[in-house]
Amino acid sequence: QVQLVESGGGLVQAGGSLRLSCAASGLTFSSYAMGWFRQAPGKEREFVAAIRWRDGSTYYADSVKGRFTLSRANAKITLSLQMNSLKPEDAAVYYCGDQNLSPSWATPSVTSHQYPYWGQGTQVTVSS
Repeated sequence: QVQLVESGGGLVQAGGSLRLSCAASGLTFSSYAMGWFRQAPGKEREFVAAIRWRDGSTYYADSVKGRFTLSRANAKITLSLQMNSLKPEDAAVYYCGDQNLSPSWATPSVTSHQYPYWGQGTQVTVSS
């Protein structure tokens, strides 16, 4: 059974930084992608960033490019999201998702419904 557990959310002032982590277990896919999405109240869940685990290729939403950075730890299948220069509009519940990639070189989806597995989410609040 796939399990994703996020951690690291919290309250930060605008311009500050936070680091989110997602620990995965139970993955049986031979090729997959892991991604971060976020959902603010009353809004759709939106793509933030994703990594194709096979080769480490990363993909970012335009709104976070240059401010957010993905990193991974293979040993324990942990995906981290370093968020710098945070803005009030970055405030949301952040979710980690996992997607099976077929073929293995496919580009990770930016659509949330393509990710069948999700963590419980972690709240990020940015004060202005």
